[in-house]
Amino acid sequence: MAEAHQAVAFQFTITPEGIDLRLSYQALFQIYLSGLRSWKKRISRMRNRVIKGVYPASPSSWLFVVIAILATMYMRSDPSMGLIAKIQEHLPISLSLSVQGQTMLSVLVFSTLLWLSLILTLRFCLKLLLSYHRWMFEQHGHISTTTKVWVTLVRLLSGRKPLLYSYQTSLPCLPVPPIKDTLERYLESVRPLLSGPGFQRMTVLAAQFENSLGNRLQRYLKLKALWATNYVSDWWEEYIYLRGRGPIMVNSNYYGMDFLYVTPTPIQAARAGNTITALLLYRRKVNSEQLTPSRVPGTVIPLCAAQCERMFNTTRTPGEETDLLQHWQDSEFVAVYHRGRYFRLWVYKAGRLLSPREIEYQIQRILDDPSPPGPGEDRLGALTAGDRVPWCAVRKQYFSSGVNKRSLDCIERAAFFVTLDDEEQGMMGEDPVGNLDRYAKSLLHGKCYDRWFDKSFSVVVYKNGKNGLNAEHSWADAPTVAHLWEFTLATDAFQLGYTEDGHCKGEVERSLPPPQRLTWDIPVEVQEQVSISLSVAQALADDVDCHVFPFRDFGKGRIKKLKISPDAFIQLALQLAYYRDRKTFCLTYEASMTRLFREGRTETVRSCSTEGCAFVKAVESGEGPEHCRRLFRLAAEKHQNLYRLAMTGSGIDRHLFCLYVVSKYLGVESPFLTEVLSEPWRLSTSQTPVQQLELFDMKNHPDFISLGGGFGPVADDGYGVSYIIVGEDMINYHVSCKHSFSETDSHRFGAQISRALLDLLSVLTPAKTENPQAQDKKQQ
Repeated sequence: MAEAHQAVAFQFTITPEGIDLRLSYQALFQIYLSGLRSWKKRISRMRNRVIKGVYPASPSSWLFVVIAILATMYMRSDPSMGLIAKIQEHLPISLSLSVQGQTMLSVLVFSTLLWLSLILTLRFCLKLLLSYHRWMFEQHGHISTTTKVWVTLVRLLSGRKPLLYSYQTSLPCLPVPPIKDTLERYLESVRPLLSGPGFQRMTVLAAQFENSLGNRLQRYLKLKALWATNYVSDWWEEYIYLRGRGPIMVNSNYYGMDFLYVTPTPIQAARAGNTITALLLYRRKVNSEQLTPSRVPGTVIPLCAAQCERMFNTTRTPGEETDLLQHWQDSEFVAVYHRGRYFRLWVYKAGRLLSPREIEYQIQRILDDPSPPGPGEDRLGALTAGDRVPWCAVRKQYFSSGVNKRSLDCIERAAFFVTLDDEEQGMMGEDPVGNLDRYAKSLLHGKCYDRWFDKSFSVVVYKNGKNGLNAEHSWADAPTVAHLWEFTLATDAFQLGYTEDGHCKGEVERSLPPPQRLTWDIPVEVQEQVSISLSVAQALADDVDCHVFPFRDFGKGRIKKLKISPDAFIQLALQLAYYRDRKTFCLTYEASMTRLFREGRTETVRSCSTEGCAFVKAVESGEGPEHCRRLFRLAAEKHQNLYRLAMTGSGIDRHLFCLYVVSKYLGVESPFLTEVLSEPWRLSTSQTPVQQLELFDMKNHPDFISLGGGFGPVADDGYGVSYIIVGEDMINYHVSCKHSFSETDSHRFGAQISRALLDLLSVLTPAKTENPQAQDKKQQ
């Protein structure tokens, strides 16, 4: 906006009498206000750097140390043991100061050094405390004295209200597990999936790897762990995400949904106004670091917040061999797509965030704009949905200068991307189940050209007021985006709200300039590539089979009464469902976080265990209830232990992945690593955590239930399953697979999941206790 103001801030003409200069004081004032906002943000960032730089101490503690040293000096005691006198002797300006001044300056220097030493000591102690993970392996209700003391010390050292990034320098680094332990855990994980000869062959390969190449690769990995903040994250981001040359739509990006039962307003522009405002309020909290750091639920243990840094003003740009994540410090506008046209919508005026009503007013202007798309403009977004190399070539040749570069910069530098969709979505009409499935597919891929899949996230607002988002995966994992989306939904519905007629609250300044229509010069060659990318993306989108369903028979409340982990219960139900669906077991991926460590991302929990398979076979063969319950307890405890190991840095797959990367750098081949990393994950699962329960009033507003989100299948012949545990009595599932593989069906697998959940509850409930469905019928 400042650029536009500068263009009209002053005008001059050359006359015979000289130069006639005319100033626009109003424009200059607007420039002044915009600059003032920028300087306030700079000062705020400097202030936050100081506060988090001295955490767990406070800046005011420096004054306390100085006063304490001065007080002891006044009492004729030298706490420095002669250091103050030594400092005084070496002061370069000693001749220009009095003796008293020299002493005071020496005290200040010593106090500052002492204060910095105390800060480093406190930070080191906090880092040691946060490296303790035995608490996670202790049974619920049986906490050791060591853990109790540890909790007390952590509370003492982290008692001050921290900023978002205050804990970053105190978080431990991810440790490299012993290669022997990783190989033992790997072999244990594949034991139920391999035949006797197959398992023997893998055992031999693992032993050969450990005794030859493995230890050499391990040494390089340990060297990296000493040097880097996290020995996994940079390689994981580059090789798993950014180096992928296929479409990121469906294969990498994921989605998040609106409320299940409620649409706060049916007015599209109003919902967009509140949604955009809520997202920008979250960005303000991130930028000012006023967002409370995430913690392990029910504890004081902080989680790494590094993923928040690239949440806004970020885009993924294509490259020939690898893509690049670009992040800008700030952006005062969002990019909007509607009916094949792109707009730049300024959301600040003179340093002031527009009100929700003003943003609604601007969105309505876009909706009412009758102008048609330019040649080749309407489907331009398909370039981000297709293969990456052609998009890179087109971008480099046709979008590196001129009007195309200026318009592309507006999209890529925007805070985020907004699509105003002409369709209506949600659980509605005569076919609510089918409509939920279509809603999921719309958010996952849309029309393949009406989203900008390269943006860190794109918000979709539908014609009937429903919304959702599509997120690019390389910059962050689902829990980070889920935290943002929870805040957005809660702020939209409970904080900002709507008027009785469904419009946003607030006043409108009618003098707001209209949203800026982006212009393009799309040659025939680009249009041809757009058509090719669209055909690739459309084939991928048509192949995805999605099924979303809420499971309402019971939830975590009923499961926890049985003293069982809800996640273990759900994962074992998935194993039972898959066995019934495909008559076999498969390598199963469950995403676990490693954010207990600095810059941690995810680790794999291999949920298909020997104990779990034994339980499933016992249920299917009709074994007695007591025997099945005993096997279930063993399988659930095994799963919980695997999850804890993954969270605390002792997982399997990230370690083996990094060893594989090192082998490629060294130019050596490992038959063992090649085979391990080529194994398909035919069942890929992930739980979307509810992290901010305090934002939702489930007692007074029980209908405001989140649907969670989902992702596409990882393997062509497998399933992708995402689930969210909502409240005490509901679990929402998102199931995906591909039509092209005839043996998978998302609806059939969804039915198997529901059946497995009910069967597990029946097995675990003693015979004297009636089934909850039977109790409900009696009450009715």
